[in-house]
Amino acid sequence: MLSLVYTTPKANSPSPLVSLPHYSSSPPPFQTSPSKTHHTLSLPSSPRRSTRMSSSDSLPPLPENRTVLGVGSMGLDFLAVVSSYPKPDDKIRTTSLKVQGGGNASNALTCVARLGLSPRVISKIADDTQGRGIMEELQAEGVDTSFVVVAEEGNSPFTYIIVDNETNTRTCIHTEGYPPMIPDDLSPSSLSSALDGARLAYFDGRLHETALLVAQEATRRNIPILIEAERIREGLDDLLNLSEYAICSVKFPKAWTGAETFPSALVSMLLKLPKLKFAIVTLGEDGCIMLERNLEEAPQTEEIDVDSLFEALKQRKDDSLTKPTYVSSPVTKLRANGIGTVCGRLFVGTAEKIPPSELLDTTGAGDSFIGAVIYAVCTNMPPEKMLPFAAQVAAACCRGLGARTSLPHLTDPLLAPFL
Repeated sequence: MLSLVYTTPKANSPSPLVSLPHYSSSPPPFQTSPSKTHHTLSLPSSPRRSTRMSSSDSLPPLPENRTVLGVGSMGLDFLAVVSSYPKPDDKIRTTSLKVQGGGNASNALTCVARLGLSPRVISKIADDTQGRGIMEELQAEGVDTSFVVVAEEGNSPFTYIIVDNETNTRTCIHTEGYPPMIPDDLSPSSLSSALDGARLAYFDGRLHETALLVAQEATRRNIPILIEAERIREGLDDLLNLSEYAICSVKFPKAWTGAETFPSALVSMLLKLPKLKFAIVTLGEDGCIMLERNLEEAPQTEEIDVDSLFEALKQRKDDSLTKPTYVSSPVTKLRANGIGTVCGRLFVGTAEKIPPSELLDTTGAGDSFIGAVIYAVCTNMPPEKMLPFAAQVAAACCRGLGARTSLPHLTDPLLAPFL
């Protein structure tokens, strides 16, 4: 496993001798708690809010089928923590440095493994020092890497990540792996074996040609698909059309639909993508918004403007709560002006209010949220539990440097109230 922490010595103190591992083919590394009782918002009457659920003495049983196949990025992260982001032509020192496996799909699957499921990954690396370290780290976490394609030459993907302590933000500078993955890299027998017994297939939107091949076969086998929609990418529309679940970054829904608001964009997504059961947009410290489609007969109620409903839900959040929670509407007809109407429930989830002294790095927070949602879908967790649970997992991730350092295991006491 590649994991190294280096703390820059204070002024006038002796400098420690630190030996960074050599990486060929690349330069040197320069969320209020959920409720056991499911409360919903009843409009137009006053809504109700979730409250803290009591801890359980035993963990919920894992599903009999716990295999998850992920397709997407894997790489190596060089995380440099700085007191403030450098200005052009500046020379500054890091306060700490960590070298760790990264990549959206690999991070999410590491989270899935720590929560007790059995992930497999399809991706591509090179037969270099970085690639071998990436594989060893995933294998140590319990991720099945037997479907990873290893190129004899080239370089494995890597990312420089500048973590700014002043603004609690991170800046990523990514170098793609070479040669890129193509569908011919995955033999028919490997494709079949990778999907055998899978409960869910997850795609981070990368490796789009190979991903589409896998997604089409997953659809043929009636394996549900969860897609990460981080930004508009080549081939993403084809994957979205095959997906039952979508988790979107803050920038994606409005950019993809042309809608002016998040709620209207979610309505548009469900109308454009009839297979979608739910769509979530993550909002960082502001939590998330989720629109769940109602698959049963529509209730005989009047249509409600989805933006007005969203504002009503936000006003009924209890901002004094520090742990993740949610408010929701009942099943109703939700209208987005100029777009259309969909029947479903709107959820507003909150994030944990992490004390500044505990907030170290937001790298991988979105990946851990996705990993927790994958666990929730595979264990049939209702949205009322899923959203606070996923927010708590993401909050735990933010308490360590890098995407994986503080990822919780299912047995972590911090998760007990959310299970």
